[in-house]
Amino acid sequence: MRTAPHSEPPRPVARYLLEERPVDWVALVGFMGTGKSRIGWELSRRLGLTFIDTDKVIARVSCMSIPEIFETYGEATFRDYETEVVRRSLKLTDVVVSTGGGAAVREHNRRLLASRGPVVALWASPETIYLRTRRHKRPLLEIGNPVERIHELLSARRAAYEDAASIHVSTDGRNSRDVVEEIVEALWTWADSAP
Repeated sequence: MRTAPHSEPPRPVARYLLEERPVDWVALVGFMGTGKSRIGWELSRRLGLTFIDTDKVIARVSCMSIPEIFETYGEATFRDYETEVVRRSLKLTDVVVSTGGGAAVREHNRRLLASRGPVVALWASPETIYLRTRRHKRPLLEIGNPVERIHELLSARRAAYEDAASIHVSTDGRNSRDVVEEIVEALWTWADSAP
């Protein structure tokens, strides 16, 4: 009688560890159109983290688009939703959290984000912001001259973004890969100086 040949035990699956990373949680703030979604997604891939977009979470949970929430319930209700999602994001780990453009306007949100880890503010000129947002319905830009409105809103929010973040990066005319690498370097510096 023929027996089956002796087989070798299965080899252990090789595990490839990610390059050591500076942080396991980071938030992005900044005006609409500064690149938070794109840069956040690429940063999450670069660091091996999960990407969370607070606007998408709100839309999914409410079963409404952001413009529909603004039209139906008003900006104040949307901002309350935003605060709740920010608060819940603090309990997560291994994430890059991209906040909506107005999240940092509320001081409470700024304090919540800063209490959890590093916050990166992304910046772009009003003209760049307009070019990036003009094809999408943005409730806050639906009145008057959009570039002028962006100037006004950006001026009004500048201090909040400056206060919210410990790292500031411009995305104007830059390759997203270069922006991500600048953020990673800044996160290493932040991690080295964190208590």
